[in-house]
Amino acid sequence: MKTVGAKQGRSQWIGQRMQGLRALLGMRLIMAVLALPAPLWAQTAAGDAALLDMREAFRRNNPAQLGALLPAVRGHVLEPLAIYWDTRTRLELASPAEIRAALARMPGSYWEDRLRNDWLLLLGKARDWSNFEAELPRFRMNDDRQVRCYALTRDMATGRTPPEVVAPLVQANWLAQREADDGCASAAQTLLDAGHLKPQVVWQRAQLAMDANRPRVAAQAVAMIDPELAPQVEDIARDPAKYLDERITALRARTREMVTLAIIRLAFSDPAAAALEMERTRWKAQLTQEERGWAWGVIGKRSAQKLQGEALAWFAHGEERYMDDDHLAWKARAGMRAGAWGAVRDAVNAMSETQQREPAWVYWKARALQALQLPDPAAATAQAHVLFESIASSRDFYEQLALEELGRPIDVPAPPAPLTAEETAAARDNPGLRRALAAIRLGLRSEGVREWHYTVALQDTGGMAERELLAAADLACRNELWDRCINTSLRTPLAQDHAQRFPTPHRTQVTDRAREIGLDPAYVYGLIRQESRFVTEARSGVGASGLMQVMPATARWTARKIGLSNFRPGQINDRDTNIQIGTAYLKFALDDFEGSLPLAAAAYNAGPGRSRQWRNGPVLAGEIWTENIPFEETRDYVKRVLANTTNYAALITGKPQSLRARLGVVGPRPATAQAINTELP
Repeated sequence: MKTVGAKQGRSQWIGQRMQGLRALLGMRLIMAVLALPAPLWAQTAAGDAALLDMREAFRRNNPAQLGALLPAVRGHVLEPLAIYWDTRTRLELASPAEIRAALARMPGSYWEDRLRNDWLLLLGKARDWSNFEAELPRFRMNDDRQVRCYALTRDMATGRTPPEVVAPLVQANWLAQREADDGCASAAQTLLDAGHLKPQVVWQRAQLAMDANRPRVAAQAVAMIDPELAPQVEDIARDPAKYLDERITALRARTREMVTLAIIRLAFSDPAAAALEMERTRWKAQLTQEERGWAWGVIGKRSAQKLQGEALAWFAHGEERYMDDDHLAWKARAGMRAGAWGAVRDAVNAMSETQQREPAWVYWKARALQALQLPDPAAATAQAHVLFESIASSRDFYEQLALEELGRPIDVPAPPAPLTAEETAAARDNPGLRRALAAIRLGLRSEGVREWHYTVALQDTGGMAERELLAAADLACRNELWDRCINTSLRTPLAQDHAQRFPTPHRTQVTDRAREIGLDPAYVYGLIRQESRFVTEARSGVGASGLMQVMPATARWTARKIGLSNFRPGQINDRDTNIQIGTAYLKFALDDFEGSLPLAAAAYNAGPGRSRQWRNGPVLAGEIWTENIPFEETRDYVKRVLANTTNYAALITGKPQSLRARLGVVGPRPATAQAINTELP
């Protein structure tokens, strides 16, 4: 401070900006800045402060302020981000020459490609095919379905590709698009009007949307056939039972397609009522075999998600070839829960080839073969062995279970060869990684994460090679950016560096606290890794905070229970307090669920009430119970926490581990168990 303070001629503006900068960056970054030579310090400090002001101006959509601040970040490592903010707010009004000039000033960066993506969407919507065609080959991410659909529309409009060739490509992109859009919807409308896209595809889009609880998307699709039908879709979304009620005189005839949408919607809340509707003579005669198969798939799925015993019987009413992959997944889950391994086998065999190759379904197909012992025990065992062998590793949940099916323990794999000085230097000097690190250190985590991901995965070369990924992950670890360390290392196709994939920051605080209250440190680490990737300032969309992502109400309750006097909500962002409260709550949950790791993990994610509800029913192997968790987020969460825990235990103890032992069995609460902790939030 003394050296900096002695420097004369520094503007009052920089001093004022630095006051705000200290609050935003923290003393660690300030000390690093102060170590620079005075002129460079002033330049960096001014640029950092201007960038933070630009972020606020961008959030307020203030192009005038952005333009005024832009000169202050010239030469800054994050200048491409500043150029993006400045140009993006003016994109609709800027000339092509201005936009290209901005793109030229940030070559190779994520922000160049992001701006080009945004511009391509505007060009496609405006049908400016000349500029669109010039920019599309330079779009490196190439991951935007709307842009793809605009490109297909251009191909049709310019006569480059016949409509009959374009149609299946538009159909695939449109059906995969989750939200309503212009690019794919307008391409589909053009093809529909010209007779190159069948109306059945539009209804398929509407059915998928209604099944996914997106009635607005369904209405957009149906309006392409008849705009006057869109309000009826909204009526169906509000009250499907009323729409199907034959006692009500409808103003228009209820078409079989609209009836199918209504049954799908009704199944969302009441599968039994939807099944009764399907058995009505009128609808049974009116619906096609394909519509009936789809509707029964939805009814079976919703019933299985409610863990109802009728699910398999309802699935049996429809033909599997007319069901979606998601329906078939739930049929397989219902089959596991009922011990009907033939249904599991049939459902997996009916899935698309892509879904069948997923480790989960490779594993469950092998389990079904083992259980059925067909065509004979020796052949079934051999086939199952081949399937288990194809996925067995310590990487994740089903890969670990496959290892155990083959009689192998879960251990720490041999680490890759150490990085060379050249590999480490290449990662350190990579422009994209340098920008990402600078953004994250400045508090622009979202922007930095996107730049990092783009650099390791989406550049011209198709992503980094394995050794480059290991070096990038090492760079993140050295900078204590544990989420980037983990996620980057997970991308290596062959090497498994578990020191990178399963780091143990804050080890003294975590292990001492866990052992103090009787928790396995590996379980705590497995949960933290899934909750926050060790980002201490992590915030969720619903208000959870810190390493262990504790909700405010849960924090207050737990603090009272453990006698943490004078607890204030802001303290949950303190690392040690977060660990203290998070581990205490996890221990309360574990005790309330008789030590069951999967039940406690589900309670931590979805609440103890849901976990108690989901355990009711047959006694199941832990992996079957986990696969049948109704919420996709919680199902994935429990799998990852338990797989993480197993790997952490192998790392911490240096001994082989078992995932299956941690999964145990799950069933109704034993009569001998202690009373339910009804206070547990």
